[in-house]
Amino acid sequence: MSLTLPHSTGNGLHPREETPPERDDAAPVFDTPAELRRRILEMGATTEELVRDSLRALTEQNVSLAATIMPRDDAVDRMDIEIEAMCLRILARPHLRPEDLRLVGAALKVITDIERIGDHAVDIAKISQRMGREMFYKPLVDIPRLGEMTRQMLHDSLEAFVHRDLKRVEAVVLNDDDVDALYARMRKELQLVMQSDTASVLQASYLLFVAHYLERICDHCKNIAERVRFMETGEMKHAAPKPPKPAA
Repeated sequence: MSLTLPHSTGNGLHPREETPPERDDAAPVFDTPAELRRRILEMGATTEELVRDSLRALTEQNVSLAATIMPRDDAVDRMDIEIEAMCLRILARPHLRPEDLRLVGAALKVITDIERIGDHAVDIAKISQRMGREMFYKPLVDIPRLGEMTRQMLHDSLEAFVHRDLKRVEAVVLNDDDVDALYARMRKELQLVMQSDTASVLQASYLLFVAHYLERICDHCKNIAERVRFMETGEMKHAAPKPPKPAA
């Protein structure tokens, strides 16, 4: 899956100058809402690749691929800082339209969610490195399934942002319920393995962490979708808090 990005007309950053020239209102503006949207899409597409490759590293037990995730996440962190600065520059301008204000407000939240998704991809990659090439105690079925659901939610939430698509927003919100149900079942099964099979305790605990990270990624995807709704309607629906997880 890949996002279709608008054509770029520049890197979105003002050149550094000791004495800025006087503002000419007829001059082209680099930090525009369209450029802001493009930069967020670039950040999101990079994070999609990190999630994809971290899952592939786990399921294929590819330690070399896992080792590439953390350096690549550094690029996501840099984009987070650059986009936040862009948002502040846009907010400093007078006479912004309400829809532009909503976009910038949503963008500041969305980039935080995207950055944390990248962090969770790193978490999964680190677990892959710790597990190494040790044979799985049973073939992986639910982890790849949860991973595919996660990747789809991430793609759909970013596509909702790209196309301002409220139908995709609702799909992401509904799919999060399916993710929660699968995660709850996996959690019980992995805890049972940890209680009944001493030889598999460590591996089952690692897989439980992976499932948890995937579930958290989906929560961030839902947050992104909710921000798209805010951008388009000016309304923010706060989801009811999830019930506490049962004790092990």
